Amino acid sequence: MSRDRAAAPRVLVIVQNLPVPFDRRVWLECRALTAAAYDVTVVCPKGPGDPAREVLEGVTLLKYRQYAPGGGFVQFALEYVWSFVATAALVLRGRRHGRFAVLQACNPPDIFWPIARVLRLVDGTRFVFDHHDLCPELFESRFPGGGRLLHRALLLLERATFRTADRVVSTNQSYREVAVRRGGKARGDVTVVRTGPDPDRLHPAQPCPALRRGRRHLVAYIGVMGPQDGVDVAVRAADEIVHGLGRDDVSFTFMGAGDSYADVVALRDRLGLADHVDLPGRVPDQTVVDVLSTADIGLSPDPKNPLNDVSTMNKTLEYMAFGLPVVAFDLTETAVSAGPAAAYVADGDVRGYARTILELLDDDDERARMGRCGRTRIEDELGWPHQRVAYVRVYDELVGRVPASVGGPAPEPVRVIDLRTAETADPADEPADEHGARRS
Repeated sequence: MSRDRAAAPRVLVIVQNLPVPFDRRVWLECRALTAAAYDVTVVCPKGPGDPAREVLEGVTLLKYRQYAPGGGFVQFALEYVWSFVATAALVLRGRRHGRFAVLQACNPPDIFWPIARVLRLVDGTRFVFDHHDLCPELFESRFPGGGRLLHRALLLLERATFRTADRVVSTNQSYREVAVRRGGKARGDVTVVRTGPDPDRLHPAQPCPALRRGRRHLVAYIGVMGPQDGVDVAVRAADEIVHGLGRDDVSFTFMGAGDSYADVVALRDRLGLADHVDLPGRVPDQTVVDVLSTADIGLSPDPKNPLNDVSTMNKTLEYMAFGLPVVAFDLTETAVSAGPAAAYVADGDVRGYARTILELLDDDDERARMGRCGRTRIEDELGWPHQRVAYVRVYDELVGRVPASVGGPAPEPVRVIDLRTAETADPADEPADEHGARRS
């Protein structure tokens, strides 16, 4: 280890649901920290062909064999137990090279706070909770009617994570409000860091006409394919366009994988769309660039539910970085991110979703206007260069490089958010924050 790296504050980042650098947000964070002279180690699952240990762009990656049986809640619980044990073992391995000044845990799931408490007790390690998802709402979206007891357990795990954290980094203002109201955090301890793409790395390149597969238009999707992501809605919209409205001039490429991938493929084939809808699974970065540089529209088909309504969709911001207009359902945080760069459809209206796609495909000027608007929002406001300043400052404050901000970060405009699970089952058990609000 070099002398400069030995002198740098050590940061440990724990990720469970995606390998790094495939997790784009975490990789942007890691690169921001290394650029700010932090020594960064990541513990995460292996992706296909990944080694157990490697150093990539100055970031040490320690990876364990992934166990993801899928299926019901019991299978997810087994996956999380395995992940916790494997992560703890790699944390001990990483600590052999010295104490960690800061531990960052990314959710889902909300299970790594015990590791943070042990490192705090032994080494004085500070804990940053990188708040990617609302796990109680994620459970509710994936397992409707899954049971109050399990939902309550997830609320307790979330609460323990918030209470353990020295600082919380939330992906949007809605999540920040959850951290304050339901997690009991002081507003000054919660910083909004959006998952904005880096406009210098993600931008339109030369189109590849062959990707349209002989048709005039290409419509794209990039992202996870889980039960809550609405890719089945996108396939049904494609069916309405091709078979219902008789348009044979549109090709679709839906990139990504997940628990619902096999079901989506089966739905496509059952609807007779194999010639129109390409489902290549998880693809290399260059393929993503080629497809999004060629596409006319990006799809964000996430249905409205307690999770999606207040979540920022990475794919929406990536479409905007490539200058693509977005077609989405009318979700609170999607509208905050995309603004006039998206066309919004009433939730569940598959036919309306299909017709909105066609209206945009048939209006070159409107697509161009929306695409320019989206790209400008990324360059001027939402892109990672604007976000990383706030992110790195959280670490600088924790290790004493700069004084803590008086009163915390400047707040974004506060909106009223509708979370059916926001109120605790027993509010009297939860202490009020400094504003007197009590949330679960």
